[in-house]
Formats: sequence, structure tokens, C-alpha cells
Amino acid sequence: QVQLVESGGGLVQAGGSLRLSCVASGTIFSGNVMGWYRQAPGKQRELVAWITPGGATTYAYNFKGRFTITRDNAKNTVFLQMDNLNPDDTGGYYCNAYPASTYWGQGTQVTVSS
Repeated sequence: QVQLVESGGGLVQAGGSLRLSCVASGTIFSGNVMGWYRQAPGKQRELVAWITPGGATTYAYNFKGRFTITRDNAKNTVFLQMDNLNPDDTGGYYCNAYPASTYWGQGTQVTVSS
């Protein structure tokens, strides 16, 4: 059974940082590309970044330079370090395989105040 559990979100002031974590269970993590996705209020879910099992990374344009995705294969965990946050980064953050599977966790909410 696939399970994705995101954590680490919260309320932060503009310019601040957060580190998100996602623990995956089941078959979704091992050997697969994993990604972080964001759903801003009133908008569709969008890809933030993805990382291969070997650690190669790709970032969507809006997140390049501020966000860093990493993974710990031994712990089935993927991380998202978010720096220099701004109010436009507010939203729910989710991890999933890339391309996304049908399995979604509950996400973790990030709110950036100005």
C-alpha cells in the first residue's frame, strides 16, 4: 500500500526558510523519480522540482535558485529546502512520483506572510 506523509510546513515571514519532508511507503519511492508539487489557493497543482534515484535534480523555473530538493534513499524520504520565501509561495505542498501517480498524501501547508 502506497502512503505519502508530508510534514514541515508552517507560517513564516517573507524571506524566511522552511524544510519540508515526505516519507514514502510502499512501492512508490524505491527506484523512482520523486517530485514536490505545490497547489496555491485557487490554482491547479504544479510541479516544483524532481529528483532521480541517483540525485540528479530539475526545478521548475519559478523555484530555481531558492528551493533545493534532496532525498535519502535509505529512509524513503524526500526533502524540499525552501529559502527566501515570498507570499506567492503560499500553498499546499505535496510529494509524489514524477510523473505523478494517482496516490497523494494530505500535503503540508506553507503560509508566507509579507
